[in-house]
Amino acid sequence: MKLSQADFKQRRNLLAQHIGSNSIAIIATRAEMYRNRDADYKYRADSSFYYLTGFAEPEAVAVIETFAEGEEYSYSLFCRERNREMEIWNGYRAGIDGAIEIYDADEAYAIDLLDEEIIDKLLNKQRLYYRIGQNAEFDARVSQWIQKADAQQRRGGAAPAEMIQLDRIIDEMRLKKSAKEIELMQIASNISAEAHTRAMQSVKPEMMEYALEAELNYIFGKNGCVPAYNSIVGGGENACILHYVENNKPLKDGDLVLIDAACEYEFYASDITRTFPVNGKFSPEQKALYNIVLDAQLAAIDATRIGNHYKYPHEVAVKILTQGLVDLGLLSGNVDELVESEAFRQFFMHGTGHWLGMDVHDVGAYKHGEDWRAYEAGMVVTVEPGLYVAPDDETVDAKWRGIGIRIEDDVLVTENGPLVLTKNVVKTVEEIEQLMAG
Repeated sequence: MKLSQADFKQRRNLLAQHIGSNSIAIIATRAEMYRNRDADYKYRADSSFYYLTGFAEPEAVAVIETFAEGEEYSYSLFCRERNREMEIWNGYRAGIDGAIEIYDADEAYAIDLLDEEIIDKLLNKQRLYYRIGQNAEFDARVSQWIQKADAQQRRGGAAPAEMIQLDRIIDEMRLKKSAKEIELMQIASNISAEAHTRAMQSVKPEMMEYALEAELNYIFGKNGCVPAYNSIVGGGENACILHYVENNKPLKDGDLVLIDAACEYEFYASDITRTFPVNGKFSPEQKALYNIVLDAQLAAIDATRIGNHYKYPHEVAVKILTQGLVDLGLLSGNVDELVESEAFRQFFMHGTGHWLGMDVHDVGAYKHGEDWRAYEAGMVVTVEPGLYVAPDDETVDAKWRGIGIRIEDDVLVTENGPLVLTKNVVKTVEEIEQLMAG
């Protein structure tokens, strides 16, 4: 399943409405990234640029111009020209003709002509929308264009009087997902769930973390996907390092392994974390902490509902985690006071979720002014509480030290309550142990 050019055009239509008459919006894709000598990272287009264009090649700029009230807008695409020699080395290009015939541009130009052609498009526009601060080099180019447009005053031209942050509009457009976007995210979630299931079935003591990561990557790759972010495969105390990505240690009998890994399908991400025993059986201490995290996660998912504010699921999770820590003796005192003083941060030091979409940490404001924004249908958020007992934390009994647990799912906000997109991978103690027992 893929988005069609009609889907991208619909987005451009909406953007044109947002920017109003006699305005211009300019958006560039990201640059290719140098990896090491004579080698780049595999290219991935900028999410917001692709969101509007469906164009995945590097060195491209999209321009949307509106005119008088009621007139049609114009969409121009600046891109690389066809070049037989370069295509032999690096692959085919759409070129100028392809930009119009395949990608539905009204006008197309060679990217080398951008500095020349953009001036006429800027002249006498009231407002310029572009992604201010995204790229210093592009900011400098825009400044030069404004200066050149202003220099046309004697000939009756002028640069736009207003310059407005384009991201504020596109980010809000991207925040609430369409039915097709949700379908793509569901596919990504299903593939990622399959990968986590394979990891649970494949793990064994003394296996290397990177070997377990390879099991995930196999499922991603065979389904035409890439990792949506750097995979975390942390055995034992490595699970207490929130962004552990070295994945180069052996998995020990008796330890847990925390896997935070998921794929991207057709530019849409998923994000799953599961924690399970290397030998297939939770110890009493591991089980006790795990069930606290699971209870917190289930309650936080249930709190992810229309009308509740963004931070409410986190508040729900924190109270359950804190109560559980008190019950086990890792914290002492009144639960409400411990929550108020954030004593729980000794063991839970991150938020409970983030927006998810084309980016794994997706765009969209979390607040309106000073207030956390309310959930609306079509938003997708992760729900990921955890507990991490540092291996050198001498304030707690040694039996708890070095245990790190996180459980994460992707949740779609709907009119009928929260819908867990990543439900296909098990997460109760009983389900995990049964799956791992074969």
